[in-house]
Amino acid sequence: MLLMAGGGIATAIGFVFFLSSLGAFVTPGSPSTLIPSTQGGPSVFSSGNSSESTFALASTQTLKKFSSMEELQKFLEQSIVTRERLAMAIQESGTFYGAGGFQLLEGAPSGAGALSSAPSASTPQADKSAVPASGDLGYSTTNVQVANVDEPDFLKNDGKYVYILSGDKVTILDAYPAQNASIIMKAGIDIPQGQTLQNMFLNKDRLVIFYQDYSQDYVISQYDYVPQPVYSPKTHIIVMDVSDKQDPKIMHDFKISGNYNNARMIGNYAYVVTNSDLYDYRNPIVPYVMESSRLVARPDIYYFDNPEQSYSFTTVTSVNILGHATDNSTIVSKSFLMDPSSTIYASENSLYITYQKYMPYDYYQSSSKDKFFNVILPLFPKSIQNEVKAINNDDTLSPSQKWDKTSSLLEDYYNHLPESEKTQLFDKIGNALADYDAKIQKETQKTVIHKIAIGKNGTIDYLSKGEVPGRLLNQFSMDENGSKFRLATTSEYFSQYRNYRYNNVYVLDQNLKTIGSLEQIAPDEQIYSARFMEDRLYLVTFRQVDPFFVIDLSTDQPRVLGKLKLPGFSNYLHPYDQTHIIGIGRETNENQFGGVQQEGIKVALFDVSDVENPVAIDTYTIGGTGTDSEVLYDHKALLFDKGKNILSLPITIAQYGEPVPLPAEGDKALSDSANASSGGGSSTAPDIMPPRPFPNFWRGFYVLGIDPQHGFTLKGTVEHFKSSSDSNGFYPQYGIQGSRSFYIGSVFYTVSINGMIKMNSLEQIDHEINSIDLGVSGGVIIYEKPQS
Repeated sequence: MLLMAGGGIATAIGFVFFLSSLGAFVTPGSPSTLIPSTQGGPSVFSSGNSSESTFALASTQTLKKFSSMEELQKFLEQSIVTRERLAMAIQESGTFYGAGGFQLLEGAPSGAGALSSAPSASTPQADKSAVPASGDLGYSTTNVQVANVDEPDFLKNDGKYVYILSGDKVTILDAYPAQNASIIMKAGIDIPQGQTLQNMFLNKDRLVIFYQDYSQDYVISQYDYVPQPVYSPKTHIIVMDVSDKQDPKIMHDFKISGNYNNARMIGNYAYVVTNSDLYDYRNPIVPYVMESSRLVARPDIYYFDNPEQSYSFTTVTSVNILGHATDNSTIVSKSFLMDPSSTIYASENSLYITYQKYMPYDYYQSSSKDKFFNVILPLFPKSIQNEVKAINNDDTLSPSQKWDKTSSLLEDYYNHLPESEKTQLFDKIGNALADYDAKIQKETQKTVIHKIAIGKNGTIDYLSKGEVPGRLLNQFSMDENGSKFRLATTSEYFSQYRNYRYNNVYVLDQNLKTIGSLEQIAPDEQIYSARFMEDRLYLVTFRQVDPFFVIDLSTDQPRVLGKLKLPGFSNYLHPYDQTHIIGIGRETNENQFGGVQQEGIKVALFDVSDVENPVAIDTYTIGGTGTDSEVLYDHKALLFDKGKNILSLPITIAQYGEPVPLPAEGDKALSDSANASSGGGSSTAPDIMPPRPFPNFWRGFYVLGIDPQHGFTLKGTVEHFKSSSDSNGFYPQYGIQGSRSFYIGSVFYTVSINGMIKMNSLEQIDHEINSIDLGVSGGVIIYEKPQS
């Protein structure tokens, strides 16, 4: 058995010699001809035969632009050959890199909610209010990450009118005054069956609406003449004029290649990020922007000269929402050949596109070779080391001859070892390889950041690229402050004998070069939420308890100023003022097996005036195990306004065999145990409904008031649904995406997925003024397509 094991190791060792023989190579090129689609949409490449210019496998990270379609195809053809040769080498060697080999583990942390967490703007944004044109009322807007950088949502309001997307329809309500509120218009947009309108911007009298379309294109394959159907995703950008609320007009319906990733609006420009697959590396479908049958833009395509593990097009498009229908200056679009973009961050001047880094093409080649010479070989006697090196340096031998000699040498050495020494040697090699694997994974698990300048006139200019170790939780793990860019990441990697997990904070300069770092924060835990505020970072990690960290960013070198540990965790952090932070997450308890059991929704108020000793002033817990809130994974579901003293949370409570907790207004219970552990109080919603024999279900909004001296007080609840003797289930209306709350003047509005909008008094939450069923019917908005 030991001899067989030794042979297996020898085979794996031999594999590195085969890989190293590949080296850098040049792929014979072939001229490419752009064949236009029969539908005026995408184009594909058809290759011929040639041996012209090729691309070297360099690693300078320099941004370059393809000057022709032929260059793009040759670049991709070389990547195909690289992949095929490495695959052949792995297959011929019989080596399999599976779960025990080099696996770069990626993805969001379980339980944290990978979709969202805490906003990380430099200044508080949730209490931002606006004043309508009349100057009479204040009103709340979408809870965004950065001031003056709007984020799309399915509900928008302008202090008078409310716009809601549901399914394929747009609903416009005259919402104020609430007593006379009514639906002005509900109309459908002609989109493919099964698709829904996703979200939108509102800017004066313009709506910018996004939806996904998986339409069919026709392309001509290589050496063929018959167009073949290809189903590819398109992102639609509908610009709608709503100056006439009863008769809105669709001004534009732009169609961009690829899946919708995200968007931001700055001034009169919407910036949209889309991802599109190549579909065929030899005949790639290149990005385009269409309006009806008119080609609006064919984006320039940029690339970096070090290959990625896989390729797709990330396209950034700016849209002037006030542009004319036939004016091509309305659209600016550029594409970048890279791994698919994931999380974005935007300031008023820059767009940051990030993704998790994949292993490079030569990963197994360089890693295997390094492992052999730097890890395995030093564990053998010097005489064996010298003989192996001499064989490898003999240029008269082919790779297979080198391996034959090396294999014979190693097997002869193994066979002459006593069994005990063989076992010791294999143990040493196994331990050394496990440590090496962990080191390599640490170095290769990185987040890539691309910085793009966005101008006042919709210009898009690439600036720089950077990398930091670890993975991001979401967009709120990033922040721009002046010329600096800050990130919080979690590093997680594995060896044969233990797992590694810890957290980091990095400071990058304007060129995305790392100039400061703080690593290995909270070992064995992961980031659950973050909030950047000027020269502070408030960070929550979790495993068994909730460490709340205060981190100083006043210099380029981050440092921990103080921390506080509490049961539970916060998925979302929001500033109350400069010295108080609100945390929203879950309460937890230790179960009978020593693990952590998640309980109800917990709202906490932290006092950070003494940064070295943060204190939890109060916590308020809603419901139990079956309680949820959209705020945990969607920051736009939160309404907070310090001036109005209102914190509104959508809440869903599902409990079996227990009463649903519905507190009376003003109910507040303090927990001595919480006071003792955190320096503050704890408020819990009491049960006041009688028990029922069947599952209880409640959906609505909890509205809290906040006193920085004493904590939380329940101002009231707004119920949108509850189970009853004749209603044992909950059926949301088709197309309503979630729950939102906002205010206009003195009226508190709530919208839930049951398709109901309710209007209550902001001063007396339990007092309902009006309610409207949004319904499902409606007409159709006509789009007058521009001339080709």
